[in-house]
Amino acid sequence: MTKRKILLVDDEPVFTRVMRAYLEDTGKFEVCMENDPTRVLSAARRFKPDLILLDVIMPDMDGGEVAYQLKADPGMSKVPIIFLTAVVSKEDVSRHGSVIGGNPFLAKPVDAEELVSCVERQLKAG
Repeated sequence: MTKRKILLVDDEPVFTRVMRAYLEDTGKFEVCMENDPTRVLSAARRFKPDLILLDVIMPDMDGGEVAYQLKADPGMSKVPIIFLTAVVSKEDVSRHGSVIGGNPFLAKPVDAEELVSCVERQLKAG
């Protein structure tokens, strides 16, 4: 079975390590982590992810700006993005159908089952 490639972007290294473990422990995913939002586009071009998990609030460049750069790049424009955010609650997620600006999002803290389920759904939809 070919592992699907996930680019995980968050400015908190501890968070990215935990999320990577959740995904890689399934045996279904290969995960590349990036903690500097200014390097996401180059990391994505190198890694060629099937899906991107992207934090919303980061220093230097927020997730919206990063998503805009990715969508403007011909090689990355069709790669699905799932936003991760601590700004909204799980109740807010439910009220909005787990979608903001056409992209699904997960409220932090994210548990393993919720993360893997959302990633698998988006990969099947794409």
